[in-house]
Amino acid sequence: MARYKGPIHKLCRREGISLCDSPKCPVKGRRKYPPGVHGVKGYPRSQSIYGKQLRAKQRAKRMYGMLERQFRKFFEHAVKIKGNTGENLLKLLESRLDNVVYRLGLAQTRRQARQIVNHKHILVNNRKINIPSYMTKKEDVITLSPQALKSETFQDRLSALAKTERPQWLMWDDKSKTGKIVGEPDIEYLAEALSPSMIVELYSK
Repeated sequence: MARYKGPIHKLCRREGISLCDSPKCPVKGRRKYPPGVHGVKGYPRSQSIYGKQLRAKQRAKRMYGMLERQFRKFFEHAVKIKGNTGENLLKLLESRLDNVVYRLGLAQTRRQARQIVNHKHILVNNRKINIPSYMTKKEDVITLSPQALKSETFQDRLSALAKTERPQWLMWDDKSKTGKIVGEPDIEYLAEALSPSMIVELYSK
């Protein structure tokens, strides 16, 4: 599956939010303006309605590490589900395996979570899954592979998971070292930053 391989901080600055989850992200510091030769002099500038819709789509797409073709397929899937299309889209994005691994705290960033899944370190219901876009569902159990559990890198990560904050729709059992999806993804806190209604408006033209 194709993926973006360029500088991630450039995307963070362009979208105005931290996509990399790094404490050193320039958006959290002084460089809160978009990249480019005009620098801070050309920011902020007014945007058309189309421009705002485009930025909403690009922001969501880049946050979850997806390219246009795959993101469009997720939108088409969301349209077919009953209910609000924008909310359906965010729930689908949150249900991706790489995002679940990130939300559980098994990875520090979504990029790292994608790599962990690609390297076959994750089991879903005791089955090895190496597809980051694999759609998880309620009652799925997420665990590390036996090889990963023996790794010092993962041992250090697991030791900190008990104190890690995670969404209420995910549960972590520190004794068995397993995660479980116990409900639907909570998307209320994502709606303001990602503006799903604008994404729907853009694709509906």
